[in-house]
Amino acid sequence: MKNKAGKYTRRPLVYWVGKLFLLPSTLLDYTSGKWAALNASMRLSEEATPLRLSMSATARLKQEWAKSGAGRPAAEHQDRGQDNRSETSSKAERWTPAEQAIIQQIREETTLHNRNNVTRTEAYRAVYFRLPELHWSLLAHMVSRNGGWNMTDLKGEWLPRLLGESQRNAIFQFLEQANAAIFHDAFPQLKLYEWSLREGRSLFHLLPAFDVSAFMTPVWRLFWRERDPVPLTVALIVNEQHYIEQRVVRQPFMLEHVLHTWFFGLQSLLQLNGVVFPYACRSELRFAEGSDDPRLAGLVLERFENIDERIEFGKRLYAILFGIPSIRNGVKHFASAVPHTGSRADYAPKLFTRHLARRKEPFYRERLHGNRLKKGEPPIYSPELQEAWPDHSPQRLEPKDWFWTCPGVDRFFEGLPMPKLFEMTEEHARMLGKIELAVLAEQEKG
Repeated sequence: MKNKAGKYTRRPLVYWVGKLFLLPSTLLDYTSGKWAALNASMRLSEEATPLRLSMSATARLKQEWAKSGAGRPAAEHQDRGQDNRSETSSKAERWTPAEQAIIQQIREETTLHNRNNVTRTEAYRAVYFRLPELHWSLLAHMVSRNGGWNMTDLKGEWLPRLLGESQRNAIFQFLEQANAAIFHDAFPQLKLYEWSLREGRSLFHLLPAFDVSAFMTPVWRLFWRERDPVPLTVALIVNEQHYIEQRVVRQPFMLEHVLHTWFFGLQSLLQLNGVVFPYACRSELRFAEGSDDPRLAGLVLERFENIDERIEFGKRLYAILFGIPSIRNGVKHFASAVPHTGSRADYAPKLFTRHLARRKEPFYRERLHGNRLKKGEPPIYSPELQEAWPDHSPQRLEPKDWFWTCPGVDRFFEGLPMPKLFEMTEEHARMLGKIELAVLAEQEKG
């Protein structure tokens, strides 16, 4: 705050901590915001066409998975990874020269687009707009946008004031490895479907060439026959979260330096793990001009370390994105009109800026008032990805198939419930405000 001389002075630490953890003075605003979000969610839900998982399709998939022997005792599968590699080698001998050429082209294209979060996000977008039956591609595009915003936050206005450089590097490594691993596994599957369309025949017998889990083979074959995007999308959500579970999430370095740190716990406590979908401006869909503040839909993930929760979180995001026409259409317009750069200015250009016009002030002062900047305050710095982080070479990934030792995955195919609360415009403003207040509280500690 300013004193009589016009200079900024510090408030007591208890003031910022009180605001951060919602003391009674802010409870009224919090309650009214929740009520407004619930009402907005209810209005949007009135137009919803809920997604349905076909019971017959799910039954056929369960039969195919049971035939494969998934979920048997681990001792029966301890050498399955090596068996898979041997089996793939034997199959490769039967693949035609034309099929070998397709495999090589998909591998090269995957490597090309797996350079960084921006190239991956654009690749997902391009696939969806060519093949809109691949719902997962649009969902992955939007989740990947959020991943990029989380990456650049680490070099933006706030988090460098909360976290040391080594911890920010570790969090970026975690985000980047998860983002890259999912792309490495999923993009070849999407491209193989596209090649199947070109060739006029199923090419899913080539999935082992990309070390894709046996879990996905019957799913893609079913999709080729019936073109029902719902079981395919749910299967890809299940597959990709299992794919990164041991390769990234459960790696000892990630557990010690990211998931088990105080900051990751603080994120869950303050509900900062949000994924948002810009779906409309307050007046009309004019994202490209940045003429108005966007409306946001989305959810908050409570416990990232819990794989079941991550999968259900992905399913609920899918239910929102493709179950509510105005959100789906608005998100498609946003994805088409606004190139992904990694900066939060992509969706909120009045609140954030890509450019640091001056040297950061050593003493940060409060700038936000709800989802607006206080009068006379400069926008929050949110750099583009290319300014924040250099490209990183993807890690080498173990080809062993998760499916052989994870029984019971069919439980994720029992339904696609629509969340009751998903309009996130006001909640997102509170989330940003909490980060700012955490910065102010931290600097008051000296």
